Amino acid sequence: PPSRDALRALSGPRLSVISEVKRSSPSKGALADIPAPADLARAYATGGASAISVLTERRRFGGSLADLDAVRAAVDLPVLRKDFVVEPYQVYEARAHGADLVLLIVAALGDRQLADLHKLALDLGLTPLVEVHTPDEASRAVDLGARLIGVNNRNLKTLEVDLAMFETIVPLLPGDTVKVAESGILLPEHAARVRAAGADAILVGEALVTANNPQTAIAALIAAADSQDAR
Repeated sequence: PPSRDALRALSGPRLSVISEVKRSSPSKGALADIPAPADLARAYATGGASAISVLTERRRFGGSLADLDAVRAAVDLPVLRKDFVVEPYQVYEARAHGADLVLLIVAALGDRQLADLHKLALDLGLTPLVEVHTPDEASRAVDLGARLIGVNNRNLKTLEVDLAMFETIVPLLPGDTVKVAESGILLPEHAARVRAAGADAILVGEALVTANNPQTAIAALIAAADSQDAR
């Protein structure tokens, strides 16, 4: 089946939320048990998520392709395979397991490798989410012609998070790119802050998997962005 149009899903008039199925992280350790990823994905969809991100990296994040399969079967939203993609076979694998998006981290890839994986993803009908976290990486993503650019507020060397990273980098991105703020969005006021800076979407994991009610947590993030838009 054709993959879902992730760019359209993430560029609506309101702030879009990419909600993440995430059990643990290198910086925080274990976050949530998540015995049934499909149930969590359905709750996300009901809460107003525009897309679902599924960690498939096992060693550091406790994820798997089985989680991706379960989520894909449960929801009709675009699904991101969230892993450190460095080889073409991972892009084919993502498509075979029903993903609509793949993550390409500029910091982890050379220019040629990045260009080749970006082209392969597009050729397979996938939307590449090109992640940057420095001005230099942002210019590489723009040179690549990336349409969906994520700014990770986490310093990959120190693991410290600062929302000012998004605010610094977003002016370097062309107006027609879909801009995603990643990491450090834990509260509604964080969603409002990055929305004010120009975020079209936010990628949120920890705040949702640790919430008592993921549906209301998503709704609160979107409502905060709406009130920011109304100013």
